[in-house]
Amino acid sequence: MVTSSFPTFVAVFALITLQVGTEDSFIAAVYEHAVILPNRTKTPVSQEDALNLMNKNIDILERAIKQAAEQGARIIVTPEDALYGWEFTRETIFPYLEDIPDPQVNWIPCQDSHRFGHTPVQARLSCLAKNNSIYVLANLGDKKPCNSRHSTCPPNGYFQYNTNVVYNPEGKLVARYHKYHLYSEPQFDVPEKPELVTFNTTFGRFGIFTCFDILFYDPAVTLVKDFHVDTILFPTAWMNVLPLLTAIEFHSAWAMGMGVNLLAANIHRVSLNMTGSGIYTPNGSKVYHYDMKTESGKLLLSDVDSHPLSSLAPPTAVNWSAYATTIKPFPVQKSTFRGFISRDGFNFTELFENAGNLTVCQKELCCHLSYRMLQKEANEVYVLGAFTGLHGRRRREYWQVCTMLKCKTTNLTTCGQPVETASTRFEMFSLSGTFGTKYVFPEVLLTEIHLSPGKFEVLKDGRLVNKNGSSGPILTVSLFGRWYTKDSFYSSSGTSNSAITYLLIFILLMIIALQNIVLV
Repeated sequence: MVTSSFPTFVAVFALITLQVGTEDSFIAAVYEHAVILPNRTKTPVSQEDALNLMNKNIDILERAIKQAAEQGARIIVTPEDALYGWEFTRETIFPYLEDIPDPQVNWIPCQDSHRFGHTPVQARLSCLAKNNSIYVLANLGDKKPCNSRHSTCPPNGYFQYNTNVVYNPEGKLVARYHKYHLYSEPQFDVPEKPELVTFNTTFGRFGIFTCFDILFYDPAVTLVKDFHVDTILFPTAWMNVLPLLTAIEFHSAWAMGMGVNLLAANIHRVSLNMTGSGIYTPNGSKVYHYDMKTESGKLLLSDVDSHPLSSLAPPTAVNWSAYATTIKPFPVQKSTFRGFISRDGFNFTELFENAGNLTVCQKELCCHLSYRMLQKEANEVYVLGAFTGLHGRRRREYWQVCTMLKCKTTNLTTCGQPVETASTRFEMFSLSGTFGTKYVFPEVLLTEIHLSPGKFEVLKDGRLVNKNGSSGPILTVSLFGRWYTKDSFYSSSGTSNSAITYLLIFILLMIIALQNIVLV
């Protein structure tokens, strides 16, 4: 395992080991898990009761792991929070936690379960990997003792982390990742720095992060850009938010935009809009699952390329604003109006005709759309929208979005509200925008929350266009941009404060070293 908090100097060595594997493809598996939740309580349960609940969930995961291995899978990803759920305080989560060591200790929990204290969950997961000869990623809680007299140490004397572990087919712990971007998780602590965790196999180089991490530069983009991973392992407990952030929609778009494989395993909890797992590649989804009708889990398997980057141009090969900045904007309609997607204020303009060319702008972002419907349904309204700015209630992440979407009703005030069904098909569409970022993720979502693999593509000049005939009934066609350097917690230069600190220290050390050489 390689873990780092500052990738710039390490990236040189990553380049040397870019082709770490010898196999051209492998079978991957993800499991969407209907987690068995604990009873709600304001007081901690006993460690025995906590272990009993986790073993009930592992019993279900065990069946999925065995089934995946029997079908030839080399690696399986299980979801975030799959062993115990998510509604905890710092006190009530504690009985579920184990001390998870650094993988450099060279440990096979299945063979030496007491080496690091009471670790029955780690021992069982290790044995599942070993007995089935498969890589297993699982998510559990890590506890790390600290001096409670120090200002950063929590009152109970432990740091508590949302943690991913990976065991290889021998049962050895080969990777550990502490989630950095927590989302309403008061039971866990934020690590001091984002961890950049990778491990190598004969079928590619893998990176790891969790759920909300995918929306940020570190660790998500850095693992691809500087560590050149082939495949991301992505456990999540993702609540779907239409029209832009359903799990299958955004995760498949991220894989395409970044040019890597993404193995995404989600929790299945219909009452919380939690479903949507998949095996995604730079060319689209291999297999995905979205089910709001049943309460059952689902195992997904697919063969994927071990080194997708070796056969594709890197994501920077797409100039996302090339087309949009060179054409003359289409006439802006007088009927441009303001609407909201969640808390974000979009500028919208309606698609009045069966075919046309439209432009809508917001500040520096102009979105251009050329389209032709097969037939305009009288009871359906579509709009073109533009948004650029800090997103949502938190106002931390800077988004740039161009979207063509179906409104919930013919009343324009409903444009941007969640809608799940559509009838209108498009014979042609071409969407582009004057993006200020090179990180843009192409989304196409069809009626009843389906993807559209093989029916659209991104051209090198930044246009998202349909291909292979008319589309299915469309809910939304979007270009979702993340301008990371404009996030509110970044410095004005676009470099994170921790990275600046490391760079200054490096420069200082170089100056001292040069002075010593001169003195000698």
